[in-house]
Amino acid sequence: MRWTVRALLLVFASVLFIALVRWQGTLTWLGNFLVYSQPPEPADLILVMGGDFWGPRVTAAAELAQRGFAPLVLISGPPYRDRPEGELAVDSLVKQGYPSGWFAVFGHNETSTLGEVLALRGELTRRHVRWVLVVTSDYHSRRCALLFRLFCPGFHFTFAPAPDSHYHAERWWSDPSSRALFFSEWSKILGSVLVAYPAYRINRGVLALRSLLSSNRGTWMKTEPACIAMRK
Repeated sequence: MRWTVRALLLVFASVLFIALVRWQGTLTWLGNFLVYSQPPEPADLILVMGGDFWGPRVTAAAELAQRGFAPLVLISGPPYRDRPEGELAVDSLVKQGYPSGWFAVFGHNETSTLGEVLALRGELTRRHVRWVLVVTSDYHSRRCALLFRLFCPGFHFTFAPAPDSHYHAERWWSDPSSRALFFSEWSKILGSVLVAYPAYRINRGVLALRSLLSSNRGTWMKTEPACIAMRK
């Protein structure tokens, strides 16, 4: 009887251990999935996403420029205390010894990554660039890559994220800041894929249909008088 109980306890403990290891591995994979990193490639410009004008994003971008990956760093961001984030970032980088001529500022009033991506699409088109090296925080990189590839076809993006001290992918569940970032990013990824992109495609389809109907109506209005004249 004792051996049976011991055997059952051993089996239960083994199953519990395997389950714990498996769940931890799954949680780790989900945390690492948010980090999308590629080897840096030469580009037309280095793009810094808004939201970190004093920290690792702008510093990592400046270091990439120093290594010769692109001739220009474009720093994106909304206003902060009545000045574009990019201007504050350039001031900080110049104080660190980087040449001001390496940097350009793209100011906007967008408060979401999707809004920023759509605004940047027009700016990148205006600058006639195709190859873009994107720098953002590591936890933000997967969503950023997803949005650029969904909403900005025609460009080639490479992602070189900067590590962020507030996010630990391997143990995100163990500290509050990592947990908050994890759940925020995953909810926004799901929202982008399941809501924002389908709505965008539907809206584009509606606009295309309206344009087609308007064009056909104009053609009909031009040809209808001639048809009436022929019938007369």
